[in-house]
Amino acid sequence: MGGDLMNASGAILDFHYKHMSFMGFFEVIRHLFTIKKRLSDCKSEIRSFEPDALILIDFSGFNLRIAKWAKKAGILVHYYIAPQVWASRPRRVEAIKENVDHLYVTLPFEPEFYAKHHYKVSFVGHPLLDALAQTTQTAEAFRLAHSLDDRPIIALLPGSRAQEISRILPTMLAATHALNNYQVLIAGAPSQDAAAYASYTEKGVRVIFGATQDLIKAAHIALVTSGTATLETALLKTPQVVCYKTSPLTYALAKRLVKLKYISLVNLILDRPCVTELIQEECTPENLIKALRRLEEPANRQRILEQYDELEKQLGEKGASQRAAKAIYENTLFAHQQASRLSR
Repeated sequence: MGGDLMNASGAILDFHYKHMSFMGFFEVIRHLFTIKKRLSDCKSEIRSFEPDALILIDFSGFNLRIAKWAKKAGILVHYYIAPQVWASRPRRVEAIKENVDHLYVTLPFEPEFYAKHHYKVSFVGHPLLDALAQTTQTAEAFRLAHSLDDRPIIALLPGSRAQEISRILPTMLAATHALNNYQVLIAGAPSQDAAAYASYTEKGVRVIFGATQDLIKAAHIALVTSGTATLETALLKTPQVVCYKTSPLTYALAKRLVKLKYISLVNLILDRPCVTELIQEECTPENLIKALRRLEEPANRQRILEQYDELEKQLGEKGASQRAAKAIYENTLFAHQQASRLSR
C-alpha cells in the first residue's frame, strides 16, 4: 500500500492509500468492512512474500495492526514516521514497544517522549527538509508559469481528504472575500481531482495541482488546515493561519482524547504560539479575516519568520529518509546475524 510517489519510484502497489483515508469516528465506523478487508489482503501479501523485514511508514491506525500481526509472525518490524501517540492515547506506546523492533522518529521532541516510556528510538530528522530543498522555482517564475498577475497571492490548503475539503474550504473562501487585493489560489491535493473542488471554486479562484510547494513559496500569506502542511508552510517561510473543522461529535470525542496545548506542528515543536490556530467554532470567516490582516503587519511577519528559522534548526539536517534507510538496513543485517549465531 502506498501513494503516487511510491508508485512513481517503481514500487508495486496493491492498493492506493487514498482509498483508506477516512477522517473522523463516523467515517471509520462506516468503512469498517473495507478496513478489515484491506488488513486481510495486506497480511496475505506479506505472508506470501516472506520478507526479511517489514517497513511501516506513518498511517498508524492501519500500520499498528499490521505491526502486531507481523511481530507474532516472527517478522522484524521497522516503523518510519512514528504514530503520534504523544497527542492522544499514550497507552499505545506499550503496543509500539511490544510490536515494533525499531522506531525512526522525525520530530525533535519525540525521543524525549519515548525515553520517558523506557523506549529508545532513532531521531533521523524530517523528510520535508529534503522535499523542500527541491523547490527552486522563484515566485516570478511561478506567476509566469500559471499566467498570474502582480497582485499578492493568498494560498488555501484545505487538506487532502474529501471530508476536510467540504468542511473547511467554504469557510476559507468566505474569508478571502474581504481580501480582494489578493489572488486566491487553492492547492489541489494529489489524492483529489478537479471535480472535488468544482462546487467550491468561484470566479477568480483557481485550483493549482502538482505545484503545492511552489504555490506556498510564492504566496504572501496562507490559510492552512492543521497537519503536515503547517510545517511545510513554515519551512517555506510563508506566514500562515492554521484552521480546522470537523463534525461536532468527532470534535467532542477528540477533545476528550487529545491533550495538547496546540494542534499545529509549528507551535508544538516550538512549544509556543508562533502561528494563530482557529479550531471548530473559532474557525469563522470573521476570525480568519482578522488573523490574516495581522499577517500583513510588518512587525508580526518578522516575528513569525524569525521563529520559522528557529523551527528549521530544530528539525535537524537534510537526509532524513537516507538516514532511516541506512539504519533499517544495518539493524536488519544485525538482527539476522544474531539469529544466525543463535541457530548454530
